[in-house]
Amino acid sequence: MEFLCYHRDRSGSRALRDELLEAHWAYMDGFAEGMIARGPTFGEDGETVTGSVHVLDLPDVAAARAFAFDEPNHRAGVYRDVLLRRWRNVLGRTMWDFPGGRAGGDRFLVLGLGSATPVERAVDVGVPAGWEERGDLIAYGPLLSDDGAVWLGTAALVRAAGPEAARAVLASPGRYADIEVHDWQFGGRPS
Repeated sequence: MEFLCYHRDRSGSRALRDELLEAHWAYMDGFAEGMIARGPTFGEDGETVTGSVHVLDLPDVAAARAFAFDEPNHRAGVYRDVLLRRWRNVLGRTMWDFPGGRAGGDRFLVLGLGSATPVERAVDVGVPAGWEERGDLIAYGPLLSDDGAVWLGTAALVRAAGPEAARAVLASPGRYADIEVHDWQFGGRPS
């Protein structure tokens, strides 16, 4: 089962986050085999870290909850909240397989939060028209209920010219209760 976990930072927690960086990476090393995408999000200044996104394959919902809540930054109080949802890897690849590579162009996490809809009536479940040809989708998929039967939104990692261009990955914006766009970069230990 694939999951998206987005830990949002608590205001003023940067020093604690920096102190725990090695513990965070060591924890994530234990999940490397199932990792689809990962990396920090940033505020409008491009430097203030606002959260961490991890998309990974885990055995079940209980394992996903353990992953999210046992993470060292979470346990120490760096994060203010956690968005944890089942997710479907529509592209069938990891961020490391993204043809555009790790650098070049601005990268964004786009979260379209919808109201509960049966999956068969959901919007933005497949690859959005034109985006695959453009080569700007890093990761894309629906956010689902724990049992996978209810669509709760859509999450994408995209390369785009700016936040509004990234927001355009959601083909049906009027169907979302909220759309969040966050500056994002490829994560993991530096090479």
